[in-house]
Amino acid sequence: MARLTLRIDLSNRGAVGPGKIRLLELVDESGSISAAGRAMNMSYRRAWMLIDSLNRCFRAPLVETQLGGTRGGGAALSKLGREIVARYRAIERTSTRTAADDLAALDAAQAPPRSARRGKRALAGAGARHRSSLMPRRSRA
Repeated sequence: MARLTLRIDLSNRGAVGPGKIRLLELVDESGSISAAGRAMNMSYRRAWMLIDSLNRCFRAPLVETQLGGTRGGGAALSKLGREIVARYRAIERTSTRTAADDLAALDAAQAPPRSARRGKRALAGAGARHRSSLMPRRSRA
């Protein structure tokens, strides 16, 4: 089934999309930027750079960090951070519901999977190749 993926380009600078929102959700769940980055198969540096860019995009930080100590440091979403995640997910749900008929139509218009097309090709002959009607033929000179 076709699915909608949203990226919101902010008016001043930056963007928020599914990757950054998931990173924020993982920071909230784990309490750690490092653990959130590992869960998304990215380095701590990459995760930190994304969090830093998000923190600079909004009027207040979305992620608050605590320096290490005897128990180590940590990270947590701020109130604004939780609000941004909730609003993004609400926009995503509303958009998906609104576009459901169009997504189904796009899905139905797709070509069959390669494995289904192979069976038809085998019936046409082993050496037969599919050529798009839009593709011009090469002249054999």
